[in-house]
Amino acid sequence: MFVYVLNQHGQPLMPCKPRKARLLLKQKKAKVVKRTPFTIQLLHGSSGYKQKISLGVDAGTKKVGLSATTEKEVLFEGEAELRTDIQKLLATRREFRRSRRNRTTRYRKPRFENRKKPKGWLAPSVQHKVNSHIKLIQLMYDILPITELTIEVAQFDTQKLKNPTIHGDDYQKGEQLGFWNVREYALFRDKHTCQKCKGRSKDKILNVHHIESRKTGGDRPDNLITLCKTCHDEIHRLKLEHTIKRERTSLRDATQMTVMRWFIYNRVKELYPHARLTYGYLTKNTRITNTLPKSHIVDARCISGNPLAKQNDYVFHLKFVRKNNRQLHKATIRKGGVRQNNKAERYVKGFQLFDKVLYEGKESFIFGRRKTGYFDLRLLDGTKIHASASYKKLKRVECAHTLLIERREGQFLPQIN
Repeated sequence: MFVYVLNQHGQPLMPCKPRKARLLLKQKKAKVVKRTPFTIQLLHGSSGYKQKISLGVDAGTKKVGLSATTEKEVLFEGEAELRTDIQKLLATRREFRRSRRNRTTRYRKPRFENRKKPKGWLAPSVQHKVNSHIKLIQLMYDILPITELTIEVAQFDTQKLKNPTIHGDDYQKGEQLGFWNVREYALFRDKHTCQKCKGRSKDKILNVHHIESRKTGGDRPDNLITLCKTCHDEIHRLKLEHTIKRERTSLRDATQMTVMRWFIYNRVKELYPHARLTYGYLTKNTRITNTLPKSHIVDARCISGNPLAKQNDYVFHLKFVRKNNRQLHKATIRKGGVRQNNKAERYVKGFQLFDKVLYEGKESFIFGRRKTGYFDLRLLDGTKIHASASYKKLKRVECAHTLLIERREGQFLPQIN
């Protein structure tokens, strides 16, 4: 285990062992500045001895691997979980906005000043992932004197993933070539036959069903399937949407990674000029050569250039969460047209959402709350600690933040072959 150290000016030094940190704190030569990961700051001068530290970043759209290593030891390893709910939340906000426009409200003049997107604009869901990569790298530079930075990026040919034999002019001829709209193409692709009952219902009326919600899946052909009206109504009436599966894997992550890669690298290059790129096939070769298991953390260690560095008996799990819910009213309207307020109190009995608390000697996070003072406690991977813990038995150890961090031990470590 390591304790991360800052000098009296806030600059990172080499980490130390817990015993040395305990002595420094006891002698009033240092103070605690961060609990997870545990970081102290010296109150006096230091020689500032530093070693060569390499940081490897395994970039991704859902999870990011981080590994800071020297030639012999692993100083920090962790896996960060990015947000995937932004697209759905924006679609919900768009529905509320459209419904407001259809009500009888005061007249507002149209405004067109904000219709032009600036250069380098990204969709909010993709922009968050780019910013999250930058934030994670800055976190590492805040606690360790990193000298080398390597980022693995990837580029995907989505057309070739769909059709491995595609070449030449075929890239200009999409799958909807010759059709008026996507609905006509979906019906033709499915041979105007219900894909659930295969025509056994004798219903001649055909509908195009969204496999994944239109909020997140959109109107892409691979998200549409032909169903007869009887099967379509039955699926929605009995809430059997989960029984309809995609024939092919979604290419959303591959598309986002292709878009993100240069935005991440160019931004990091501005902050840290010594940063460099690597690619997946090089990481895979390093991992197989050293007989290491496949995981984001191990890949990040291979990217850092020290795949056989001695690993710790723990890793860090990081998760990004939303800061605040700004929705003013609930979607369901009560009798008489009354809209119920959706704004909850920020603090309940002195605790807020995503506070890290100590309950019966175990650390967890607040994922749910009630006005009566009972809280839903969970770990970052969703493991339930208690569904209704009283506030009297809780002790807050860290305040809520948009980046939650917990330390994992034992079964969460990647197993070496």
